[in-house]
Amino acid sequence: MSNDHIHPATTDLFIIGGGINGCGIARDATGRGLTVALAEQGDLAQGTSSASTKLFHGGLRYLEYFEFRLVREALEERETLLVAMPHISWPMRFVLPLSPDMRFETDTPTSRLLRWIMPWARGRRPAWLIRLGLLMYDTMGGRKILPAARSVDLTADPAGKPLKPVFRRAFEYSDCWVEDSRLVALNARDAAQRGARIMTRTKVITAERQGDLWHITTEGPAGPATHLARALVNAGGPWVEDVIRNVARINSTEGVRLVRGSHIVTKKLFDHGRCYFFQGTDGRIIFAIPYEQDFTLIGTTDKDHTGAPRDARCTDEERDYLLAFASQYFAKPVTRDDVVWTYSGVRPLYNDGAKSATAATRDYVLSLDRAGAPLLNVFGGKITTYRRLAESALAKLAPYFPQAKPAWTARAPLPGGDFPHDGVAALTEKLRSTYPFLTPYWAGRMIRAYGTEASTILGDAGTPDALGQDFGATLTEAEVRWLMTREYAATAADVVWRRSKLGLRLTRDQIETLDRFMAGAGARAVHPAAE
Repeated sequence: MSNDHIHPATTDLFIIGGGINGCGIARDATGRGLTVALAEQGDLAQGTSSASTKLFHGGLRYLEYFEFRLVREALEERETLLVAMPHISWPMRFVLPLSPDMRFETDTPTSRLLRWIMPWARGRRPAWLIRLGLLMYDTMGGRKILPAARSVDLTADPAGKPLKPVFRRAFEYSDCWVEDSRLVALNARDAAQRGARIMTRTKVITAERQGDLWHITTEGPAGPATHLARALVNAGGPWVEDVIRNVARINSTEGVRLVRGSHIVTKKLFDHGRCYFFQGTDGRIIFAIPYEQDFTLIGTTDKDHTGAPRDARCTDEERDYLLAFASQYFAKPVTRDDVVWTYSGVRPLYNDGAKSATAATRDYVLSLDRAGAPLLNVFGGKITTYRRLAESALAKLAPYFPQAKPAWTARAPLPGGDFPHDGVAALTEKLRSTYPFLTPYWAGRMIRAYGTEASTILGDAGTPDALGQDFGATLTEAEVRWLMTREYAATAADVVWRRSKLGLRLTRDQIETLDRFMAGAGARAVHPAAE
């Protein structure tokens, strides 16, 4: 065992959890001049942060729960994030068809108010109320880049073509798409470039206070290690409660409500680039979103989850629920034969005692335990507000670190994002002129994943062969080595289901070949970003 395992240097922050909240806090703190170490038991974004609906959105339906601060903060963040990461996030228009069958969930504050004011409406969600909500949505967040909401005639607009003819009117509004797993990896990478120590596949075994320091033991690829830290941040996501009770061994009344959100990916169901926002007769909503150019993403469910977080799977019941829900709107029924992939994640919502999983608050709660060296527990949170959550976390810890510099992350580009928010087409064209062998799909995928760094990965290659082994679906050895040395990828699953979604296009044999290559290369790989 090396000496630094026996006499570790003391870091300012030790963060447990390599999801979006942990990596966002690591980046923010390192940029303020604090020393940071982060441990993630699996791969970055392996839990909840890779299983989202992939949206930067204000949360239109949260207005029904009167969560105005959460919605305003999320709406303000959309454009801040678009500017900072134009490669992995982009605006999207959402079409909301109107139907007389649309109902409220029975226990929302808005439904209770309307039941009192308009008992004859029988729980329906009236069009005027949706329009009012969209007006608030357009004005609450200081929108500048995104276009405003508008009415749509589905009998004339292409968005009406895939739908049943009964749907004649719709509203259309703006929100944003984000590549969730890439967002996590780029935050981790940026933190590492600024000096953070990012340790993946490293499980925290114990954390205990000794005087004014935390003594943390981990088990990682290099064996057991000891770490000292002035403050501990528990960003364990679905494991946050487990960390409090079983790692830090602290009694706490605070806990999480684990809510499973399942999604299905189908063959492409429509040809335009807009997304659908469907409202059900049960009061819930789902999205149908253009996905990875040739597919459609449908989700999500809201089910209380009782098992281990890592065991979350889209059940047959959830799959069939989503198929039936979408089929209420699409003219051609969506069937099991259309499904090419499913995924499911567990949202760790703060347990506020809500009756239903859908009603449980999506707001985040930061709880600071001051009984000795500080412990900050992070409950809940949305991908959209991760940067604001990180700023709030640093504000809570500020009294312990008076030397920390001020907030800095607003609009600061993530790696590869140093180009205009509307510059993807120009950057893609430039990449194709520099590398004529790239197909339009290949060039577009590289820019959407790596932005200005795509040309660094391709280097001086004049032909595809110069990029090394071809793993299929435009994935080359040059890109895989970049992901291993810069973005902490260690297995094929890290590459094809998190750093990309090429698993939708690769065969099982191709993925196994990639796994074997990475196992061999991993034995020799040095991780410069982690040094």
